[in-house]
Amino acid sequence: MPSLTLPECGRYISPPATNEDLEFADLAIVDLSKAHTPEGRAELYPQLRDALRTYGFVYAINHGYSQAQRDRIFDIANVPFTVVPPDEMKTYAANIEKVGYYAGFKARQFWKVDAENQVLDQIEHYGINKDVTRRPHPQALRPFLPEIDAFARHNHFNVVHPILRLLALSLELPEETLVQKHNFNGTGEACVRFMKYYRRTEEEEEKSKNVWLKGHTDVGSVTILWSQPVGGLQIQAPDGRWKWVRHIENALVINTGDMMDFFSGGYYKPTIHRVVQPPEDQHNYDRLGVFFFSMPDDDVRLMPCVESPVLRQFGIQRRCPDEDAPLCAAWRKGRTTTYGRSNLKKGIEHNVEEEVIEGIVVKHYN
Repeated sequence: MPSLTLPECGRYISPPATNEDLEFADLAIVDLSKAHTPEGRAELYPQLRDALRTYGFVYAINHGYSQAQRDRIFDIANVPFTVVPPDEMKTYAANIEKVGYYAGFKARQFWKVDAENQVLDQIEHYGINKDVTRRPHPQALRPFLPEIDAFARHNHFNVVHPILRLLALSLELPEETLVQKHNFNGTGEACVRFMKYYRRTEEEEEKSKNVWLKGHTDVGSVTILWSQPVGGLQIQAPDGRWKWVRHIENALVINTGDMMDFFSGGYYKPTIHRVVQPPEDQHNYDRLGVFFFSMPDDDVRLMPCVESPVLRQFGIQRRCPDEDAPLCAAWRKGRTTTYGRSNLKKGIEHNVEEEVIEGIVVKHYN
């Protein structure tokens, strides 16, 4: 019989949650355990629809991982940043601008946070394709690959696929319509990503007005953030104000990205969010993040699901003519290679900068 003993891993002790009086977004909570039955899905999809069309973010609970399993993943997530030597980090560095995906290490000071004041990011991350065997990994991470593989599969099959079925139902489409575009064994760059946000100098905070990642939308279809207590994530509310996202123990924070905007013809707009300096009582903590970024297969064309009765009634908002719709791979590469690197132009809207990817305007929000 295979051993049930897990490899030893240093414990990551989560900092305490903030006690600051912050303006939190009032986000809905969906119970994913109900997604296993037709009756449960019929109950859930209006909740998910309304939440995503209002704030663009939603919490998910009862997703299938226990608190202990969640804590173990955070232990593993800290390994790339605390155990892997600097020289080995360079060996496994992601060649982001060449390949157009995040696989391996992204070093600090790679992205421009504030080009005018020459402020760069202080974020390291390590990306792992959903097929954990697709690319090599540092020695310290290899013993944990079976657990990371199980985690990737859990996110894909037990979280993303149920969410995609609910979104299809909300559009009055067959349940598997969006699932069929997201195949675990298909060629694509859906990934697990561990991110470490390091504290910055007072000078950097002042120059960038405490913004660690400027307002943006995600590239893919569905993003899963495993909730953790250090604040910093803010979403742009419907009234244009930035509101904090509250930590809920062992909950998921889920939002949609650009590719779902393409598929839904603007019905599910990509969620504008940013990362800022944590609240004052958490200024002495770094921020460890665990994510799953879901994307369709590389060869999927990003076109609206025109067969949807809901979209026909709503009115399809195309970002480009159907004949010019980019493939998933082209959109991912275009957005990934330029993010935080290109020189953005000031947009017409206040505090908005723009760039053009695949002939389509992409906005960044300050």
